[in-house]
Amino acid sequence: MPLFEIETDSHIIITWAQDQDAAAAVVHDAYPSERVMRLTKRPRDTWVISKSALGIQGQLDICHTARDCLSKAAGDKVHAIRLYMHETGSDLERARKVIESNMVMGW
Repeated sequence: MPLFEIETDSHIIITWAQDQDAAAAVVHDAYPSERVMRLTKRPRDTWVISKSALGIQGQLDICHTARDCLSKAAGDKVHAIRLYMHETGSDLERARKVIESNMVMGW
């Protein structure tokens, strides 16, 4: 089954679907008030997000640290961001990106 990337007004959704119509239907089921701005069939069956594109670089195991902060904060994103900033010395924007990225991965 092909992998599709679908951009709406507020989201970028990655999903497997039989064809473009089925992929658009996934969006309309999940977000009925949003319009599909772009729908692209991906050339491969995997999706990769570059950490450097998110501004995540360095020697520190940021995923471990972010997950630890999320655990300490019991999933409270704002509290986890504050903890991450305190533990790593990161600025607000970097901490937000790291915490949100790890929330998506199911910390």
